[in-house]
Amino acid sequence: MNGGGPAAGRREHFPLAGAQVPAGGRALAGPARNPPPRQLRPTDVKRLNRQWRRSTSARLALLLDSVTQPFNVGSIIRSAAAFGVQRVWLAGNTASTSHPAVRKTSLGTERLVSFEEEQSAAAAAKAAAAEGYRVIAIELAEGAAALHDAPLDGDVCLAFGNEDHGCSPALLAAADAVAYIPQVGRVGSLNVAVAAAVGLAEARRREWARPRLPGDIDDQR
Repeated sequence: MNGGGPAAGRREHFPLAGAQVPAGGRALAGPARNPPPRQLRPTDVKRLNRQWRRSTSARLALLLDSVTQPFNVGSIIRSAAAFGVQRVWLAGNTASTSHPAVRKTSLGTERLVSFEEEQSAAAAAKAAAAEGYRVIAIELAEGAAALHDAPLDGDVCLAFGNEDHGCSPALLAAADAVAYIPQVGRVGSLNVAVAAAVGLAEARRREWARPRLPGDIDDQR
């Protein structure tokens, strides 16, 4: 037979790239891949949440200033329950928690949060301050601090305004500080329910990221 081809009837084995070839032997399979991570079971999620609760001591509250869309209110309530919000003040024309769309979107989590109704956002801010909360209004306003620089340590009540008009002037005047959520895209603002989730997550992250000190809740368990 002409050329350097394999002999008739003989099969040549060419190892794949990365395969291990022992001296004088056949190619071995490459390193075994680790199995993909599995989703946590409900019992695993409960255990994980308990671990984070042991690292959490600050109180969180919300103030909704005429958030009129029921689906937004329901979504905010669900986020509030997820981040351990203790109280939500419903001010102005905020949709009632008894609205069917609120209950549909909150998926029953309204039973995990307490609610207070106030005629005005200023009155709600005053009530929150009386309970020891620092009121932080989330709004694109002059002099507002970026959310990651806002004073979110300790007990905080985050205040959010109407879907179209934002926080009322009375609320901005009553708040202890004003913060905004930085954005880099060509969008003017976030949906109020999304903004609430971002704000709550940052407030909790701030507490979880600080160094643990002697006497903290973790050291007492």
